[in-house]
Amino acid sequence: MASTKINFKPKVVVKRLLSVLPERARDILQSRYGLGDRNEHMTLESIGKIYKITRERVRQIENYAFGIIRKSEAYKKEKAAFDELEQFVDSLGGVVHEEDFLRYVSDDESVQNQTHFLLVLGDSFKKGKEDPDFHKRWYVSEQTLAKIENSIQEIYKNLSDDDLIPESEMIASFLEAVKDISDNYKNEEVVRRWLSLSKKIGRNQLGEWGVSRSPNIKAKGMRDYAYLAIRRHGSPMHFTEVAKAIQKLFDRTAHVATCHNELIKDSRFVLVGRGLYALSEWGYSEGVVRDVIAQIIKKNGPLKKDEIVEKVLKERYVKENTIVVNLQNPKFFKKSKDGKYSLV
Repeated sequence: MASTKINFKPKVVVKRLLSVLPERARDILQSRYGLGDRNEHMTLESIGKIYKITRERVRQIENYAFGIIRKSEAYKKEKAAFDELEQFVDSLGGVVHEEDFLRYVSDDESVQNQTHFLLVLGDSFKKGKEDPDFHKRWYVSEQTLAKIENSIQEIYKNLSDDDLIPESEMIASFLEAVKDISDNYKNEEVVRRWLSLSKKIGRNQLGEWGVSRSPNIKAKGMRDYAYLAIRRHGSPMHFTEVAKAIQKLFDRTAHVATCHNELIKDSRFVLVGRGLYALSEWGYSEGVVRDVIAQIIKKNGPLKKDEIVEKVLKERYVKENTIVVNLQNPKFFKKSKDGKYSLV
């Protein structure tokens, strides 16, 4: 039997509460909330077809059944169970993602269904409906909910699609935004749960946060995984090493040849040596060594050989002789009497 994080037994509590209902009302609640043997949640329309009534009539019976239970002695007797459930919600941050909360209670689907039913039934619990910004969530304090949602919205406004924020920085930023909230909530686990409420902010497999629609967060293919691997490494990597890193970090099969081909096609990567790739955002220039030399001279004006070699080596992992050979090509570069090279 699956373990739960609550002391009372939801199945026993739910059974006692449903016992106060007429048979049809009880059956309808069991069908709606997956409280039967099959854990299946049926729609209003599906239930209506069984009883040959409209979906609106099913809704009326559902509301009627909840009213009966809440007014019953059985409901009053289960106060301890509802209090414990409320304390559990509060211990997890006072505002919880519905799916995450139910999984946290138990990995048993039937227990999850029974707990969800108690949340819907309990007077203390309020549900935030799913919308474009947030997932379904349960809370016990309107004030806490407002602070958390406003802080998440503020953080999102300040993120660009390219941003990747280390988790420690994201948590610190969030705690600063909600600094007047109860100290009981100020810990990393609670903040992660709060951030998971957002549909617009997400966390990648490396623990970095950003805009959820960004490929940096929702990596979909080899190129996205390669970008994250090289970025994490912090310096240019050979494509064979990139393939190994993808396998290690993301548990994704990455064939070496395919990895090389994908890196070539993506402007986020720059070939800086034989098989070595860097990120273009690091300031590396595109093109062969000759192109890099030309860009350096355009930017800085005529330079001596040693100056050019020094600057090219910051852009490319090549031998000094390769740079010198390119400089000696009279079609592209000329040397003045003072030993400086310029463009032809």
